[in-house]
Amino acid sequence: MSVAITVAPTGPIATKADNPHLPTTPEEIADAVEAGFRAGASVAHIHLRDEQQRPTADLAIGRKVMDLIAERCPILIQMSTGVGLTVPFDEREKLIDLAPQMATLNPCSMSFGQGEFLNPPAGVERMAAKMRDLGVKPELEIYDTGHLEACLRLRDKGLLPEPLQFSIVLGVQGGMAATADNLLTMVKRLPDGAIWQVIAIGRTNLELTAIALALGGNARAGLEDTLYLGKGQLAEGSTPLVERAVRLATELGHEIATVEQTYAALGLSR
Repeated sequence: MSVAITVAPTGPIATKADNPHLPTTPEEIADAVEAGFRAGASVAHIHLRDEQQRPTADLAIGRKVMDLIAERCPILIQMSTGVGLTVPFDEREKLIDLAPQMATLNPCSMSFGQGEFLNPPAGVERMAAKMRDLGVKPELEIYDTGHLEACLRLRDKGLLPEPLQFSIVLGVQGGMAATADNLLTMVKRLPDGAIWQVIAIGRTNLELTAIALALGGNARAGLEDTLYLGKGQLAEGSTPLVERAVRLATELGHEIATVEQTYAALGLSR
């Protein structure tokens, strides 16, 4: 089988004070994505930052980032509509108007660390409908068991095209703990034909990525999920983390999916 690797270079929380290699400007993000692509990633998960490194849903910044990435490499762009806890849902929703190949769809509100991640049901349905109409593939981020059921209800309403693509997020305070048992529970409950990857936050990133790959899932790698390559060793950008995920996959006997293979697996066309 072939494994799709997603590079996630920025995220909504860390700053350069946490890791100086974190990309925050459009040019830095595009450079990090290109490096991840050269290392084997076929998908780029994008969070936007303003000039003060704050999460933003600014459409001009989003367009600039997308254009810069497209100039550098043919990677599949997946725009995060999660953005950040301080950005209102209606602003986050407008990022779909940029018509990236993919975008995140978070089906439920939840506690997230010390904050609240608000995804009102009516807004989620509206966003799903807009994604369907514009041909934007949803990346379904599920942080807890009930989030899966919410996605299946959207599917049953005709709002989510198959194959469904899930990201099982483990390790966020307020969601499922980052354990192998929780990962296995979620994988067993996925609908037939679903495509999935694990997003393991923090110290268990390597362990759970390896387990997911052994179970037949895809993998995400980058500074959004862990700032460290090893204990006490800051990662010098997302590329070493992508390279590590590629090594894990190949040592398990998997091919690394090309961009074209990833498009095909997701039911997307150029």
